[in-house]
Amino acid sequence: MMNRGQIDVAALRGRHPHHFVGLQREQRMLALVAAALIALLLLGMAYLDFFDAKTLRGITKLGEVAILMLPPDPGSWAHFQLYFWALIETISIALLGTLTAAVLALPLGLLAARNVTASRFLRFLTRRSLDTIRSIDILVWALIWISVVGLGPFAGVLAFATSDIGSFGKLFAEAIEAADRKPVEGIVSTGGGKLLGVRFGILPEVFPVLASQLLYYFESNTRWASVLGVVGAGGIGLQLGEAIRVLELQQASFIILMILIAVALIDVISNRLRFALIGRRVQTA
Repeated sequence: MMNRGQIDVAALRGRHPHHFVGLQREQRMLALVAAALIALLLLGMAYLDFFDAKTLRGITKLGEVAILMLPPDPGSWAHFQLYFWALIETISIALLGTLTAAVLALPLGLLAARNVTASRFLRFLTRRSLDTIRSIDILVWALIWISVVGLGPFAGVLAFATSDIGSFGKLFAEAIEAADRKPVEGIVSTGGGKLLGVRFGILPEVFPVLASQLLYYFESNTRWASVLGVVGAGGIGLQLGEAIRVLELQQASFIILMILIAVALIDVISNRLRFALIGRRVQTA
């Protein structure tokens, strides 16, 4: 005698055998795919000598280097001031590059959006241009701009601005395409043009989403700015690379600690701003 809440699986299997056969087939297929992926992973790790003795030696060496990096020490007050202002420069590079990319990407995102640009050829050309820019890594852009304008933070700003245009253009276009059409239709029906519909119907709705994406990229670019500094784009990365090259490992760990604290603070501030924008959007909805 079965309880009311229990399910008679045997009876269901008897009435609908084809459903259970298909489910078992899918489960077997998923198990085979998972096993193949695990085997491929192990094969790749073996090919790259992950199971060799040098992996263990490398981990041991990493532990020795980590011990030499403790405790973090700037070395002197002059070094601390140098690192502090280099960190400020790094944050400035990330901020200026991100803002420049967002400003330039907004019109491109409008051109790439189906609900804004009627010309299919123009949309195709804009999207493929954004794909081309996005396919080149930011480190490559940094090396290109360093060879064009020379070493320094200006090359870092240009690298972020160029690289993020492709990403922002795609994200902005997708956010604009997902916007509600009713505000635009209401503005157009009352005699407003297409530009007014975009200005007062689409942009106010998608602005919190665009701002959230901009804040996330600013946080991410702050980390990347440290990497670009190693190749000569200015900022704290230049000091970090120099400290590692001369084996001043305690100073290097101090610089890394400064970067971690800066990124954590930016993350906290970005989250507060992001939730404030989302809350304002919910209140006005």
